Amino acid sequence: MTTTGAETVLRPARARTVAPSATVRRGQGFQHGGWFVAPFLALFALFVIWPLLRGVYLSFTDANISGDGTSFVGLDNYREAVNDPLVWDALGHSGYFTLLVVPCITVLAFLLAMLAHHIERAKWLWRLCFFAPFLLPSTVAANLWQWLFNPGTGMINYVFGIETPWLTDKSYAMLAVVICTLWWTVGFSFLLYLAALQGIPAHLYEAAKLDGANAWHRMIHITLPMLRNITGLVVALQILASLQVFDQAVVMMDFGTGPEDSTRTFVQYTLEEGFTSYRVGYASAISIIFFVLIAAVALARMWLLRNREEGGR
Repeated sequence: MTTTGAETVLRPARARTVAPSATVRRGQGFQHGGWFVAPFLALFALFVIWPLLRGVYLSFTDANISGDGTSFVGLDNYREAVNDPLVWDALGHSGYFTLLVVPCITVLAFLLAMLAHHIERAKWLWRLCFFAPFLLPSTVAANLWQWLFNPGTGMINYVFGIETPWLTDKSYAMLAVVICTLWWTVGFSFLLYLAALQGIPAHLYEAAKLDGANAWHRMIHITLPMLRNITGLVVALQILASLQVFDQAVVMMDFGTGPEDSTRTFVQYTLEEGFTSYRVGYASAISIIFFVLIAAVALARMWLLRNREEGGR
C-alpha cells in the first residue's frame, strides 16, 4: 500500500506463476493429444501386434487350418523349414526378382524424373504418363501384361518380331514378371526423385555454369550427391517391396507357380503351406523366418543411414 497526499492507492500483489514440471507437462500432453492417437494404437495392436504374437505362438505348434488337435512341437517347424529345399528355392526366386528389380527401377525412376524435371512443354502430361500405371490395381497390371506376353495374341512378340515363350519357359517367366513390375511400380520412385529434384537449390547449378561445368559435370557433382539420401530411401523401399512380391507373379501365371515352379516366391510358398496343405504351424514358422529377414534388411538400412549421418558431421 502506498500513500500520496490524501489519497490511498491499494495495489494487489502479483500472483507468482510456477512453471509446470516435465512430468506434469507430459501428462497434460497425453491428456490433450493422447486420445487422438488412441484409435490408431488400438487398431495397430489388434491387426499387427496381436497377429504377430499369435503367429509366433503357432510357429511352435502343429496347428492345422481347423485349429483342432493342436500340440506344442517346439522348434521342429523351424528345423524343417531350414532343411526344406522348397523354402530355399522360393527364397532364391524372391532374391533373384529383387536383384533384377531394385537396380533397374532405381535407375529408370531417376532418368524419368530427370526427363520430367527438365522438359519444357506439357510437363503435367509427362508426369501423368509416368505415374499413372502405379495407380492401377496389381491384378489389372498383371492381366494386362499377361495378354501382352501371350505368344499367340500378345503385342510384344508381334511388335519386336520374336517368338519368345515368355510365360511358358522358366528362363523367361520371372523376367516377364520383372518387366510388368517395372512398368507398374516405377511411378512411385519416380515421384520421390521428382520431388527431390525440385528441392535442389537453383543457385548451385548457376554457380556451376559460371565455373564452366557442363551438364554431365553438374549431374555428377551436384545432382547425384544431393539425391544420395532419396536414393537410399528408394533402394530400401524397393528391396522390402520386392522381397514380398506375390500379386503379379501369381496372377500372370494363372494362380500357379510358373513353368517348373520358376516363379514361386517366398510369400506364395507360405500361403500354399498354410491354405493348401493346411499346415498353419509350419506356415507360421516360415512367415516368422521371413519377418526376421525383412526386419534385418530394415535395420541394416537404418544402421547404414545413421553411420553415414555421423560420418558427415
